[in-house]
Amino acid sequence: MGIDPIITAAGQVTASFIILAPITFYVERPLELAMPGAAVWAAIMGLAIVSTALAYILYFRILATAGATNLLLVTLLIPVSAIVLGSLVLDETFEFVHFAGMALIAIGLSAIDGRIWRHGSASQPRAAQAP
Repeated sequence: MGIDPIITAAGQVTASFIILAPITFYVERPLELAMPGAAVWAAIMGLAIVSTALAYILYFRILATAGATNLLLVTLLIPVSAIVLGSLVLDETFEFVHFAGMALIAIGLSAIDGRIWRHGSASQPRAAQAP
């Protein structure tokens, strides 16, 4: 479409803020709560800038340069990274279902990408084509 990824990411985040801010103020009533400290504001800014804005910019840049299929391949890695980070950072235990799920994701990624499947079929001789 030729739209800059930063404009797309900013538009998406701004639209979601416009929709969710009134609902948040009505449901949560944040003005009735005590004002959070500087550490809380720093954490909110870190989440807003690094985890949200930068992630959206990268997401739309990959979409613009690599296409939707390659973007899908990256998106399917999110559960795998969540399981691995949960194990490393939070001391969660790996269970069989985690390994089975990661194996299914790996099979799905290889089927979508197709390079492994094409490589296996390229080594087999092809039938002669009719003239």
